[in-house]
Amino acid sequence: QVQLVESGGGSVQAGGSLRLSCAASGDTSSNDVMAWFRQAPGKEREGVAVVYSDYTAYADSVKGRFTISQDNAKNTLYLQMDSLKPEDTAMYYCAAGRVRLSLHRSHYNYWGQGTQVTVSS
Repeated sequence: QVQLVESGGGSVQAGGSLRLSCAASGDTSSNDVMAWFRQAPGKEREGVAVVYSDYTAYADSVKGRFTISQDNAKNTLYLQMDSLKPEDTAMYYCAAGRVRLSLHRSHYNYWGQGTQVTVSS
Protein backbone atom coordinates (compact mmCIF):
# COMPACT_ATOMS: atom_id res chain seq x y z
CA GLN A 1 0.00 0.00 0.00
CA VAL A 2 1.06 3.55 -0.77
CA GLN A 3 -0.41 6.69 0.73
CA LEU A 4 -0.17 9.96 -1.19
CA VAL A 5 -1.03 13.44 0.04
CA GLU A 6 -0.91 16.44 -2.30
CA SER A 7 -0.55 20.09 -1.35
CA GLY A 8 0.30 23.42 -2.92
CA GLY A 9 -2.70 24.09 -5.12
CA GLY A 10 -4.38 27.47 -5.26
CA SER A 11 -5.52 30.31 -7.46
CA VAL A 12 -3.15 32.25 -9.70
CA GLN A 13 -3.34 34.60 -12.64
CA ALA A 14 -2.28 33.53 -16.11
CA GLY A 15 1.49 33.65 -16.48
CA GLY A 16 2.02 32.87 -12.82
CA SER A 17 3.60 29.88 -11.10
CA LEU A 18 2.68 27.25 -8.54
CA ARG A 19 4.57 24.36 -7.00
CA LEU A 20 2.69 21.22 -6.06
CA SER A 21 4.00 18.69 -3.57
CA CYS A 22 3.05 15.08 -2.93
CA ALA A 23 4.16 13.32 0.25
CA ALA A 24 4.42 9.55 -0.21
CA SER A 25 4.51 6.83 2.44
CA GLY A 26 4.20 3.06 2.56
CA ASP A 27 5.55 0.65 -0.08
CA THR A 28 7.14 3.29 -2.29
CA SER A 29 10.04 1.03 -3.30
CA SER A 30 7.67 -1.32 -5.12
CA ASN A 31 5.71 1.51 -6.75
CA ASP A 32 8.55 3.77 -7.80
CA VAL A 33 7.06 5.38 -10.89
CA MET A 34 5.53 8.67 -9.80
CA ALA A 35 3.30 10.90 -11.87
CA TRP A 36 1.00 13.87 -11.88
CA PHE A 37 -2.41 13.74 -13.50
CA ARG A 38 -5.11 16.36 -13.79
CA GLN A 39 -8.84 16.39 -14.38
CA ALA A 40 -10.89 19.38 -15.43
CA PRO A 41 -14.69 19.42 -14.98
CA GLY A 42 -16.37 17.30 -17.63
CA LYS A 43 -13.08 15.95 -18.97
CA GLU A 44 -11.11 12.74 -18.64
CA ARG A 45 -8.22 12.49 -16.21
CA GLU A 46 -5.02 13.03 -18.18
CA GLY A 47 -1.36 12.39 -17.48
CA VAL A 48 0.75 15.53 -17.11
CA ALA A 49 4.23 14.38 -16.09
CA VAL A 50 5.99 11.24 -14.88
CA VAL A 51 9.34 10.50 -13.29
CA TYR A 52 11.25 7.26 -12.90
CA SER A 53 14.81 7.35 -11.54
CA ASP A 54 16.51 10.12 -13.56
CA TYR A 55 14.04 9.95 -16.43
CA THR A 56 11.02 12.15 -17.02
CA ALA A 57 8.25 12.49 -19.57
CA TYR A 58 5.64 15.16 -20.15
CA ALA A 59 2.38 15.69 -21.94
CA ASP A 60 2.82 17.91 -24.99
CA SER A 61 0.51 20.51 -23.48
CA VAL A 62 2.90 21.22 -20.59
CA LYS A 63 6.33 20.65 -22.11
CA GLY A 64 8.64 23.57 -21.43
CA ARG A 65 6.35 24.95 -18.71
CA PHE A 66 6.10 22.21 -16.07
CA THR A 67 8.93 20.38 -14.32
CA ILE A 68 8.52 17.17 -12.33
CA SER A 69 11.07 16.21 -9.69
CA GLN A 70 11.39 14.08 -6.60
CA ASP A 71 13.31 14.14 -3.35
CA ASN A 72 13.85 10.50 -2.43
CA ALA A 73 15.20 11.36 1.01
CA LYS A 74 11.92 13.10 1.82
CA ASN A 75 9.71 10.73 -0.21
CA THR A 76 8.22 13.79 -1.85
CA LEU A 77 7.21 14.43 -5.44
CA TYR A 78 7.01 17.94 -6.88
CA LEU A 79 5.48 19.64 -9.88
CA GLN A 80 6.79 23.12 -10.67
CA MET A 81 4.27 24.84 -12.92
CA ASP A 82 5.34 28.02 -14.70
CA SER A 83 3.68 30.19 -17.35
CA LEU A 84 0.32 28.90 -16.24
CA LYS A 85 -2.65 29.20 -18.59
CA PRO A 86 -6.40 29.18 -17.88
CA GLU A 87 -6.59 25.77 -19.57
CA ASP A 88 -4.33 24.38 -16.84
CA THR A 89 -7.22 24.79 -14.41
CA ALA A 90 -8.01 21.36 -12.96
CA MET A 91 -7.79 19.09 -9.97
CA TYR A 92 -4.24 17.74 -9.86
CA TYR A 93 -3.55 14.23 -8.58
CA CYS A 94 -0.37 12.48 -7.56
CA ALA A 95 -0.12 8.79 -8.53
CA ALA A 96 2.23 5.86 -7.94
CA GLY A 97 2.70 2.81 -10.12
CA ARG A 98 5.14 0.40 -11.75
CA VAL A 99 5.03 1.01 -15.52
CA ARG A 100 8.05 3.11 -16.42
CA LEU A 101 7.32 6.59 -17.75
CA SER A 102 3.69 5.80 -18.47
CA LEU A 103 1.12 8.59 -18.62
CA HIS A 104 -1.80 6.17 -18.85
CA ARG A 105 -4.21 6.35 -15.94
CA SER A 106 -4.74 2.57 -15.94
CA HIS A 107 -1.07 1.97 -15.08
CA TYR A 108 -1.36 3.59 -11.65
CA ASN A 109 -2.64 1.81 -8.58
CA TYR A 110 -2.38 4.50 -5.94
CA TRP A 111 -3.79 8.02 -5.96
CA GLY A 112 -3.88 11.03 -3.73
CA GLN A 113 -7.01 13.02 -2.95
CA GLY A 114 -6.10 15.86 -5.31
CA THR A 115 -5.33 19.55 -5.02
CA GLN A 116 -7.17 22.23 -6.98
CA VAL A 117 -5.36 24.60 -9.34
CA THR A 118 -7.28 27.54 -10.76
CA VAL A 119 -5.76 29.90 -13.31
CA SER A 120 -7.62 33.09 -14.16
CA SER A 121 -7.14 35.15 -17.30
